[in-house]
Amino acid sequence: MGPKKGKGSPKECGEEEARTCCGCRFPLLLALLQLALGISITVVGFLMASVSSSLLVRDTPFWAGIIVCLVAYLGLFMLCVSYQVDERTCIQFAMKLFYFLLSALALIVCVLAVAFAAYHYSQLTQFTCETSLNSCQCKLPSSEPLSRTFVYRDVTDCTSVTGTFKLFLLIQMILNLVCGLVCLLACFVMWKHRYQVFYVGVRMCSLTTSEGQQQKA
Repeated sequence: MGPKKGKGSPKECGEEEARTCCGCRFPLLLALLQLALGISITVVGFLMASVSSSLLVRDTPFWAGIIVCLVAYLGLFMLCVSYQVDERTCIQFAMKLFYFLLSALALIVCVLAVAFAAYHYSQLTQFTCETSLNSCQCKLPSSEPLSRTFVYRDVTDCTSVTGTFKLFLLIQMILNLVCGLVCLLACFVMWKHRYQVFYVGVRMCSLTTSEGQQQKA
C-alpha cells in the first residue's frame, strides 16, 4: 500500500482550488445578474432610441448595458475556464484585476446613466407639450416668452414622450441602480478574495504540508 495523502497536500489543495473556480469562490450569481441586467438595460435603451430620432445618446443608455454585458462575459469566462497549475497564479491574477477594474468602470457608468435618466425624468414631469408638424414640442413652465423649446422629432403623439418615454426613463433608473449595486458587490468580492481569502488559503496549505513532513521525519 502506498503512503496516504495528507489532507493538506499541495495536490489536494490545488484540486480544492480548482473546484472553487480557479482559486476563489467567485459567485456565479453576480456574473449572471450582471449579464441579465446588462441585456435588459441595452434592450430598453434601444427601445428608448426608437421613440424619437432627436434623443441624445446620454438619454438612451444602451451604452451602459453593453459595458455591463462585457464585464459579465469576462466574469463567466473567469468562472468557467480552468487553467493549468503552472499558469494559474499569473493569468488568474490578471483576470481578477481586469474584472475588478471593469466592474468599477461599470459602476461609474451606471451611476452616470441614473443621473442622466433622473435629470430627463425631472424635466418631463414639468414639460408642457404639444404636437406640431410630425414632432412634439415641449416647454418648461416659464413667464418668459422666449423660453427654451425641446423638440422630439418623428413623434406623432406627445403621449409617447410624456408617457412611454417617461416610463422607460423610470425603468432605466431602477435597472442601472440595481446594476450599480451588483457591480459594487462584485468589486467587494474580488477585493475580499484577493486580500482575505487567497493568501490565507495558501498559508494553511503550506502549514499543513510542513506539519505532514515533520511527522514523517
